[in-house]
Amino acid sequence: MCPGQDLNLHTAIGTTPSKWRVYQFHHLGNLSDKNSYFLTRHKCFMLLFCYFYSCICFQNQNTCLYLNLQTTTKLMIALNEKDRILLDSKAITESQVNEQIERFKKGYSFVNLYAPALISKGIIRLNTLELNEMISFFDANKGFYTITKFVPASGAASRMFKNLYAFIEKYKDTPIPDDFLLQENPPFDSPENFFINLQNFAFYDDLKSCLSEKGMDIEQLIAKKELVKIVQTLLEDGLEYGHAPKALLKFHRYEDRNRFAVEEHLVEAATYARSNENIAKLHFTISPEHREAFERIVAETKSIYEKKFGITYDISFSEQKPSTDTIAVDLNNEPFRNDNGSLLFRPAGHGALIENLNDLKEEIIFIKNIDNIVPDRLKEDTFKYKKAIGGYLLYVQQKTSKYLELLADGNVTEDELAEIVEFSKERMLIDLPIYFGTFSEIEKIDFLFSKLNRPIRVCGMVKNEGEPGGGPYWVKSPEDEISLQIVESSQMDLQKESQEKIFHEATHFNPVDLVCSTYDFTGEKFDLTVFVDERTGFISVKSKDGRDLKAIELPGLWNGAMADWNTIFIEIPIITFNPVKTINDLLRPNHQ
Repeated sequence: MCPGQDLNLHTAIGTTPSKWRVYQFHHLGNLSDKNSYFLTRHKCFMLLFCYFYSCICFQNQNTCLYLNLQTTTKLMIALNEKDRILLDSKAITESQVNEQIERFKKGYSFVNLYAPALISKGIIRLNTLELNEMISFFDANKGFYTITKFVPASGAASRMFKNLYAFIEKYKDTPIPDDFLLQENPPFDSPENFFINLQNFAFYDDLKSCLSEKGMDIEQLIAKKELVKIVQTLLEDGLEYGHAPKALLKFHRYEDRNRFAVEEHLVEAATYARSNENIAKLHFTISPEHREAFERIVAETKSIYEKKFGITYDISFSEQKPSTDTIAVDLNNEPFRNDNGSLLFRPAGHGALIENLNDLKEEIIFIKNIDNIVPDRLKEDTFKYKKAIGGYLLYVQQKTSKYLELLADGNVTEDELAEIVEFSKERMLIDLPIYFGTFSEIEKIDFLFSKLNRPIRVCGMVKNEGEPGGGPYWVKSPEDEISLQIVESSQMDLQKESQEKIFHEATHFNPVDLVCSTYDFTGEKFDLTVFVDERTGFISVKSKDGRDLKAIELPGLWNGAMADWNTIFIEIPIITFNPVKTINDLLRPNHQ
């Protein structure tokens, strides 16, 4: 929409053909009054446009026009009966398959970085007074909301053990050097460091018992340098950590018992996801092959913390939906078929979890990665800043609802409009275009309504100290809209000097520590799939059965999957970020 055009009509999200495109007439008033507003020039035009596409409907009080832009797609691949049965079993349509193959051919565009998000320029830094105010606001208001904690936990731990698998390959048929365990300062992530500090891992006792059951003594194995047997028992024919998800690895040692990673999330939820009725809700996304183990371990451990914290846990699980799988192709963009002739579909990355998030009924959702946890002695900072970003979310959510009610009614005074503009810029970090000042009052009302009536996420950001991960940036869309986004380096065109410069100017990165509001001002749940920017996925090259293939990764859950949300960045301290990417990360002081 260019400056000077009638901005009473807004596009909530651009889509590709064969998807729904949503247009909102923000200033229609109540449904009972809508007819009087349809007589303006642009709305009459839109009605004709809708008639042309023969599909108009209104949704509840949001007064939206849903235009079915689906066109007949010529079948681009030949499908046999087995292919169609497979598609039906996954609830995937032929049209979706064709769109994905077309996407392989066209590729994805890089994100256009506009500027790094910096302190006071896209990232909010709370002073001590503000921090305490937000914590108090959260504690005082959380009882008015339903809250849950959402933890993506399907990721396998196998990548944590890359160096140990390499160790097995190197020494399974080769003697280990005599001085292998005698190095004074071995590299931190080395197998040598792993074995030297083996007793400091929370799983040591389990490993020792497992070896004992097989008739082996762990100390004698170490003395004889029969270390391959130890690693094989840990990863394969024993504890099977090489095939387990991170959630079901023992992370931390305590005097009474050592804890699985999943247990630490139960402890956290007891503090900030606890209702006034003393119920703490958690939701884990898992892989189907691990469901039984998850349910068993949670059932065995949750009563310990229910008794300790005087609460009841409401824990649920979901799996990535088969309908979000994407077809794989060969390097010529032809469908990749397995050795038995069947089409190969692959999970499309954590962006597919927007469907799981969309299914949750709670109003406030905390999101955190499974491996970003610390022992109890370091949890205080985690609790403090979780409540702080939660308090900020509740504050802006309440303000936003109040302002949206005013904007929807249309009777906004000049002072009220100025107040909403200030709030949008300073508190919501919404970029208002330079031509906003040229709008009429009704255009300003409609513009602000379209910007504020969206899901909200408040994301903690930590100072960049060399850790890998996405970062906070101002991004310019193809429609020339500027907004705050979390962008991965794989989404950037770092061959362009201007983009590389912005990348290196960034001061913070994303630790995946966020809290979300997913209901609108009328109390209706947003359809989160409407706010995904489908243009922000990417294509990766992998292999199967010795053959190269290409796979689509859907827009990341906190990247493109939330691109059209209202995004607020708040600085949090590095102490709140303690990921475990390799097994030796558990030897760091913050995990001991």
